[in-house]
Amino acid sequence: MTRAGLAVLLLASVPGAAADPAGEDPGFAERVPEPAPIVDEDEEFAQPERQYAFNPVQARNEFKVGIFYSKKGSHRAAAKRYLEATRWDPGLAEAFRRLGMAREKLSEHGEAANAYRRFLEIEADGKAAREVRRRLARAEREAARGSPPLAGNAGSRQRPPTRD
Repeated sequence: MTRAGLAVLLLASVPGAAADPAGEDPGFAERVPEPAPIVDEDEEFAQPERQYAFNPVQARNEFKVGIFYSKKGSHRAAAKRYLEATRWDPGLAEAFRRLGMAREKLSEHGEAANAYRRFLEIEADGKAAREVRRRLARAEREAARGSPPLAGNAGSRQRPPTRD
């Protein structure tokens, strides 16, 4: 017996392996693919609530990564890292100062003011306290104004929209 004949004989003896006259496997035609589960786009980014315990080593690591992002110009990423650092070590005053600076650059003046206030609660007489008080006053003024100034366009006029 040849190999081809043996293969035909084996396929014929296996139930459901024989093809129907249309050339399709009847077992395959009956299977309906299951629909993929619907996932909300925001669920991908949702993370479970994290429990924070005092961990100065983790706080320092997050702080250093925040400095890296600040130097790179990624102020949103830096602000997230500084915020993480303050959660791991609520007494890390420098992280609050840097968080305020990052939030100012993001035009989140109310949040920047909150970070500066927290810094001053921790280090009211520290080296940077004078600078932080000045920044706090500016952030409070901008937050009260409600509309942040346009970054990079200070003093310049914008063109009115043109009609088509």
